[in-house]
Amino acid sequence: MPPRATFPQSSAIDQEQLIALLDSTRELLAILSPQGIVRFTNPSFCRVLGHTTEELVGKSIVSLFHPGDADGVREWLGELSETGRGSLGHRWRLQCKDGGWRWFDGLARDCTNLPGIEGVVVSFQDVTDLHRMEAERQVISEIVHALNQTANLDELLHGIHQALKKVVEAENCFVALHEKGADAFTFPFFADQVDSAPAPQKVGRSCTAYVFRTGSPMLIPQSEFDRLAAEGEVELVGSPSPSWLGVPLKTPTATIGVLVVQHYQNENAYDARDLEFLSSVGGHIALAIERRRSEDGLRKNEEMFRLLFSYNPLPTWVIDKETRRFLEVNDAALRQYGYSLNEFKGMTALHLRPEEDRAKYLDLMKQIPSDGLYRGNWKHRRKDGKVIQVEIISHELEYEGRPVRLVVAQDLSERHLLEQQLRQSQKMEAVGRLAGGVAHDFNNLLMVIKGHTELLLKALPPTEQYSRKIEQIDRAADRASALTRQLLAFSRLQVLQPHVMNLNEVVEEMGRLLPRLIGEDIELVIRSADDLGAIRADASQMEQVIMNLAVNARDAMPDGGRLLIETSNADLDGNYNAIHPIVRQGSYVLLAVSDSGTGMDAETQAHIFEPFFTTKPQGKGTGLGLATVYGIVKQSGGFIWVYSEVGRGTCFKIYLPRVDQQVEQLSAVRALSEAPRGTGTILLAEDEQDVREVTREFLESGGYTVIEARDGAEALKKVEHHESSIDLLITDMVMPGMTGQELTARLKQSRPEIRVLYMSGYSERAAADAARGDSSMRLLAKPFSRWALLRAIHEILKSV
Repeated sequence: MPPRATFPQSSAIDQEQLIALLDSTRELLAILSPQGIVRFTNPSFCRVLGHTTEELVGKSIVSLFHPGDADGVREWLGELSETGRGSLGHRWRLQCKDGGWRWFDGLARDCTNLPGIEGVVVSFQDVTDLHRMEAERQVISEIVHALNQTANLDELLHGIHQALKKVVEAENCFVALHEKGADAFTFPFFADQVDSAPAPQKVGRSCTAYVFRTGSPMLIPQSEFDRLAAEGEVELVGSPSPSWLGVPLKTPTATIGVLVVQHYQNENAYDARDLEFLSSVGGHIALAIERRRSEDGLRKNEEMFRLLFSYNPLPTWVIDKETRRFLEVNDAALRQYGYSLNEFKGMTALHLRPEEDRAKYLDLMKQIPSDGLYRGNWKHRRKDGKVIQVEIISHELEYEGRPVRLVVAQDLSERHLLEQQLRQSQKMEAVGRLAGGVAHDFNNLLMVIKGHTELLLKALPPTEQYSRKIEQIDRAADRASALTRQLLAFSRLQVLQPHVMNLNEVVEEMGRLLPRLIGEDIELVIRSADDLGAIRADASQMEQVIMNLAVNARDAMPDGGRLLIETSNADLDGNYNAIHPIVRQGSYVLLAVSDSGTGMDAETQAHIFEPFFTTKPQGKGTGLGLATVYGIVKQSGGFIWVYSEVGRGTCFKIYLPRVDQQVEQLSAVRALSEAPRGTGTILLAEDEQDVREVTREFLESGGYTVIEARDGAEALKKVEHHESSIDLLITDMVMPGMTGQELTARLKQSRPEIRVLYMSGYSERAAADAARGDSSMRLLAKPFSRWALLRAIHEILKSV
């Protein structure tokens, strides 16, 4: 019990009575000198603050106040003594002996003229709980206000932190949010005087994780942390703090995170009331975060819808359900219908319908199913007056608080065009496979015919009467061979020798040859792009393409005209691909051949690339010219389109893939007058007996020893019993039971040094690529001459 206070002598009242009265009051009373020195304190003053009378008397009253209030107290006392006013009231913080602070409403009365007192009487009423209650109410009000005014989560959490500091020690404060998928904490807000903001981390066994797992608010001083750590419940994460307080952030359905405050110096920084207050604040914070997350998700969904709506390649719009007025329209609709956005927004859906369809449309809209989904075909009128057939799909939804319909329209004329292109492509593929099969069998027959005519011409003297007839057979076989080459070109099975080239070189060379071919009454114009990119193609086949197109153009201009050949670079994007779906997006070189001739109708255009289709009189054409062009372009990886109108001419546009490679310079091959002879042993595998016989005679006439086999199995058996070396394998690519490639692979297991020469009535792409990639392999297309065969053997064997 503090020592009994003494009171200055008073003649007006009994000192004992006065002391009893002062002892019984709960207010803190003190008498100060005019300079603020303590002369007297009542027992309550000592009881509440913990100081003794001896510790207080003789000290300046200012030393008890919070440093932030000291200047105000001095002004308060100075103003009191100067003005002589009766009293002044304020709210101050006074420090207890244990270092804590309490709030008081202060009242001072100037009694310097009162005998027996002759000083300033001050009284303090403890309002710490009231002040805390008012501060908590104010903080919660500020938090609720921030929830309604701040859309940004970062700004919201920063504002909440500033408000919390008015009630609790929250200089060190953070929010940890739980991410379910990763089972980890993220830290959208982190303010700390010691540690830096951590990266996202697994939940683990921190104090934060303990509060999250238990779902209970926790006040964890150092002693409690030590107990929980000993039980394996928590472990130290971050810098140690002697006072730590965490509350779960709970929504009505889940715990989404934890709010934490901590103090690194004062182990008594927080008490049960702080825990209770933060728990109530945590509920507001949790709801705010969940709300912001929902709003962010909604905003992202709206942004995604806006992107999908704006960039949908199909015309799309939103119309008011009641008025049918356009509210939103995407770019595809603007392009398709020709109206501007402002024009659309001044229209209703009825404006797109022809007059005769409007009543039907209004009736149908009243009969839409309850689920709001509608699908049907309609006629629409564009701004230019053209009527198009469209398929409509519409859904009912809510937009900006009112019922609307989201409508997607697809022009069926485009679909019909795509279906026609697909059917044409499939038909050309089927005809190509048929043509390739016919050419394969036909080339085997031609191989026998030409082979024997060549052997007969070599055996008979030039003066022999039958020599001329044999030559006529040979020439006829050559023409037949040319036809099969065209069939193979159409079916994309001919042997190509592609290299990186500049198409301008071919065009310029053809420009010197074409005038004599097309005649003087046709003007030839060539426009070549100076910066033309390179392509990978067979130069002779490109010459064939230009030649065939030029001849076609000449026949379409019987009275003369103009033939234009152009080259340029072209970049085909998604818009072009939408109209021509079989065209891949990318960089191309464009070859365009245009004429001012008679043109073609749609029916003719649908068949021009088919083999043997021709509009020329009988005997004037084979119908293979454009089929050959089609096959060469396709086998070169390109695309060809025709644009033509009757009476206005025709334009063929060929797109060939552009390559980023250096143009190759090809060296000329010196022709030999006589087929080279040689020595060595050759294994010949061919299932067609007549072809095998003529090939054997070619080989033996060139000095080679021949081992014949009618298929792959027989070839392997003969090799097994042949002890000496075999220099070369000549095999047909397509044989029953075992292909030429399979025979080569098995043979190389025992004779890896053997060279290979493939024969084929048509080229399989895989074998052709293999032959180009391996110097020990070559490919020879049937029908071939004795010279071509012996020359190929000579080249492949000399490279050993």
